[in-house]
Parts: sequence; C-alpha cells; structure tokens
Amino acid sequence: MRDPADSQSASIARGGGVPDLQLLRSIETTDDPVLTHSVDFPDGHRVALHQHSRSQLLYAFSGVVMVATASGRWMVPPEHAIWLPAGVEHSVEMLGDVEMRSVYVRPEAREDLPRQLRVVAITDLARSLIVAAAGLPAAQLHTERASLVHGLLLHEIPNLPERPLALPFPRDPRLAALCREFLRQPRARATIDQWANVAGMSRRSFTQAFRRETGLGLGTWRQQACLFAALPRLAEGESVTSVALDLGYDSVSAFTTMFRRMLGKPPRAWLPMTRLS
Repeated sequence: MRDPADSQSASIARGGGVPDLQLLRSIETTDDPVLTHSVDFPDGHRVALHQHSRSQLLYAFSGVVMVATASGRWMVPPEHAIWLPAGVEHSVEMLGDVEMRSVYVRPEAREDLPRQLRVVAITDLARSLIVAAAGLPAAQLHTERASLVHGLLLHEIPNLPERPLALPFPRDPRLAALCREFLRQPRARATIDQWANVAGMSRRSFTQAFRRETGLGLGTWRQQACLFAALPRLAEGESVTSVALDLGYDSVSAFTTMFRRMLGKPPRAWLPMTRLS
C-alpha cells in the first residue's frame, strides 16, 4: 500500500474498530464529488457503527466483508461491492484478510445514482476505474485526468449488476427468532410449513407476513442465508463438498446449481487460489 500522506487514502478504522474521525471529517468537508480510499484489514477486524453524508461504494478487492445495518445484513465477496446510500448507519466485519477500496460520492453528483442499499458485481471497467482513482496522488486530484476518471466512474456505478446478497431481517419477534436460529444452523431443506408451525401461524399468514417484513419469499431468503454461511467457509479454503453437505443439500451438484444461479459463478470460484493450483 502507498503512504496515506501521498494521497487521500487513509485507514477508516483505528485499533478496536473505532472509525477514523480524521477520515470522516475529510469525507464531510471536502467539496470534490468523488473521494477514493484504500486500506487493508486483518481477519476479524470490525469497524463500529457509523454513517457519513456521502454515499459509499465499498469494494472488496479481496476477502469477504459483512456489512450490518438496522434492516439486515449484506455479504460482499471478492470482486463485489456494496452501495451504501448517504446517511445509512452501518458496521463492517472482515471475514478473512481484506483489501478494501472505497469510493465516496456526493449524493447530488448524479441524479441516477442508486437510492437503495445493494450489493453489486464489479465490472472490468469499474475495477480499472477504481484502481486508477485510488492511485491518484494528491498533486493530481484536480487534473483533467482525475476529472475524467471520476466522471466515468460515476457513469458506471448505476450500471453495476445487482447481486442477491442482501439478508433483510424481519422486525416481528417471532419471525426474527426463526431467522436467527436458521443463521446459527442453516438447513437448505427447511420448509414454510415447519417455520409457520413454530411461529404459531397458518401457512398463508406466515407467507404474507414474511414477505411483508423482508421483501422476500422464504425460499429466496433461505438460499441467500445459505450463501452467507457458505461464502466465508469457501474463502477460508473449505471444500465445496463439505460445505454443501453441511448445509443440508442432497448433492454437490444441487448446491452448485443454486450457487451459480444466485451469483453467476460456481462455488469453486470462491476458493483461495492456493487450493486451485
């Protein structure tokens, strides 16, 4: 990593996971429409709950990041990013060693910037632009080249493909308890009838309440929860077979089919490179 004194990059967290107040002040006071920031974090590092007046594109260059807000959790695997609209309170947890690249954007920089929190795949163009923007030294931040890089990045952000890596939590205590228990022990074959019975609700009432509270059907929520359980284990090098069977899938092929449908790549793509060599 380059010296933070040579650019606008700086660590967003100090020891103990407290947000870096100097960086937050820079985010709040700088007039530039786009700020970039690079930092590496060790496994298990946490950044405490915080917010800022700029929207943030948090890009997991490597490693897996878990972002939590009052309304749910979001998983950010390698080569993905999370778009955090301005003002959203969030905390961040590193699952494995993480190389993070962030782009902070003034909300008024473009009218078509996303208004909702979402996880997106990083395109080749976006990756190149983020790397280029993060590599600009302080002396070049207001040059024509910087303006062009930042402008093209702003154009690319609304076009990044969304990925189903959100895990909203219901507010209803009965439904929330079921969701927390599922995360403790994910089982792919859990059924609506089983959940409705535990909640003391009819199948119809449960289905309507769950979708109203989370915006998702139970089947989709369950698949996304299984992805949340699988991705960190795959990133740590655990075998696809072990993860698939532990999550209750009848076969590795069934797990792989679900994984590819949800993320566009097979689970093998998330194994560390050392396991693929």
